[in-house]
Amino acid sequence: MIQLENLTKSFGRQTLFEDIGFQINPRERIGLVGRNGHGKTTLLRLIIGEETPDAGSVIIPKHCRLGYVRQTIAFTESTVLDEGAKELPRSEKDHHWKVEKILAGLGFSPADMARNPHEFSGGYQVRLNLAKVLVSEPDLLMLDEPTNYLDIASIRWVERFLQTWPREVLLVTHDRGFMDAVVTHTLGIHRKKVRKIPGNTEKYYAQIAQEEEIYEKTRLKDERRRKDIERFISRFRAKARLANLVQSRIKTLSKMEKQDRLEQIKDLDFSFRSKPFEGRHVLTARDVSFGYTPGAPVIKRFSLSVGRRERICVVGKNGRGKTTLLRLLAGALAPESGDVTYNPQVAAGFFEQTNIQTLDPSHTVEEEIILAHPDVDRQLARNISGAMMFEGNDALKRISVLSGGEKSRVMLGKLLATPVNVLFLDEPTNHLDLESCDALLAAIDYFDGVVIMVTHNEMFLHALAERLVIFQKGGIQVFDDGYGSFLETIGWEDEPRGPKVSKPEKQAPLTGPPKLSKKALRRMRSELVTERSRILKPIGNEIQETEDAIDSRERELDALNRAMQSATRVGDSTKIADLGQAIHQYQTEIDTLFDKLEVLTTDLDIRKKEFDERLSQIDGDNSE
Repeated sequence: MIQLENLTKSFGRQTLFEDIGFQINPRERIGLVGRNGHGKTTLLRLIIGEETPDAGSVIIPKHCRLGYVRQTIAFTESTVLDEGAKELPRSEKDHHWKVEKILAGLGFSPADMARNPHEFSGGYQVRLNLAKVLVSEPDLLMLDEPTNYLDIASIRWVERFLQTWPREVLLVTHDRGFMDAVVTHTLGIHRKKVRKIPGNTEKYYAQIAQEEEIYEKTRLKDERRRKDIERFISRFRAKARLANLVQSRIKTLSKMEKQDRLEQIKDLDFSFRSKPFEGRHVLTARDVSFGYTPGAPVIKRFSLSVGRRERICVVGKNGRGKTTLLRLLAGALAPESGDVTYNPQVAAGFFEQTNIQTLDPSHTVEEEIILAHPDVDRQLARNISGAMMFEGNDALKRISVLSGGEKSRVMLGKLLATPVNVLFLDEPTNHLDLESCDALLAAIDYFDGVVIMVTHNEMFLHALAERLVIFQKGGIQVFDDGYGSFLETIGWEDEPRGPKVSKPEKQAPLTGPPKLSKKALRRMRSELVTERSRILKPIGNEIQETEDAIDSRERELDALNRAMQSATRVGDSTKIADLGQAIHQYQTEIDTLFDKLEVLTTDLDIRKKEFDERLSQIDGDNSE
């Protein structure tokens, strides 16, 4: 059990929290919420010892192991698999299958696992850091915005992984759906204090709102009563016959504690400027193809027709071409073949994460927003700056001093300044907190135009998507329905669609025996040992068979991968296609076998423990 007692932390004149305390109990999965800049990451750094509190203490049990995903890269092994295996517990150094399962869940292919870690992009290198922490099986797993560098398939895998995590988790994420699916408790930093409640974010925010409403009603009631007492004292102070009553009121007034009005907390609150659109048809993409290297198209013969006020979400794994497609549709890239045509009335706005590089470091926030559109004056720029939480003099901050998240808000502000009827949005929720994501969701829903958006946020997908553009199985598919319907009818390729291996129901614990003779106890023990062997041996045999099946398929998969390398060298496209199908089938079978192995080993551990407890109880009775 980890405890934080009377903790205070400030940076300069800004106090993040003061005199706070809470504890993390066994098997709790805690979601840490609070607005950007209110101290969530700082609190994690205090727990791991990378920051020092101004006052108070963090009490961590002696043998408690902390797992924290680093953004810094420090790899020493020659392959991804070997780098991940470094963090296996000492007793499991040969359990490479655990590393493979976690790496596969995070989007690494079998071929990737044999590559050097330094060959990968920064996002995949941070995924490898995440895999190393998961493999190490820490007592407290701390995750700070893990969904920022994961695609939707990996996010769904991590969600399922954390739901069965047997120890403690402390999670920070802007993805409310992901957090609510994982946590058992919510811990919020609010008004420089913390509050921990059982339940999800919806319950937490409802409780905070209710408490603040009660506080304000009580404060106003007490203020009215104070004024009534002050009027009574002022009116009757000079009347001798009422002196006792006046003195009583004076004593009552001195005991009344004055409650301060709650400071108004600024929410991100905005709406997009809509430009009228009278037509029915917005844009058409016909047989669009594009690639960054000759002969290797990222987008191949893609077609899409978009009508007015449609909500289309582009989804799939990272690196498949989602942003490329969005840039092609937005006109930021020209297709190699095919064409994208627009209705003459179209006025498009494009939000892209990399666009923050277009901001001029010498400009202020206000100046950047004024330059977004010719009809934006200083007052409108100030209003939009305030909506993006750059109030007052904050609107005069230079771009050069802003964080990445603040720059993203400036880009969003520039988009708000521009009247548009089509929005192209590339992962707009990154760098926003939960409250800001809620405001963005409402603004998109209210927008009277077309929205085409790349996102991994399943709450946005469920709430907004009317059609989907799906990158999977090596191609692009247009699905003319919502995200829930997609999950029910098609689903993600890496999630098994066949018969699931269900966990066996937990056996009712064996009850203690009545007081019996030593002879009866010995007989009972002998029968229990026999029963133990009868039940556990078949499970052990099945575990061995499953491990053998995994080994066999992995050998076959290695052979297929070698054949794929040969076929790639000679450019045999037919053989490459056939081998790709076979490799995918084998990987799916291996994943299913790993799931089965996990269920079987869990069941074996549970049953062993029950038999051991029963035998121990019999041995104790026998020794009396």
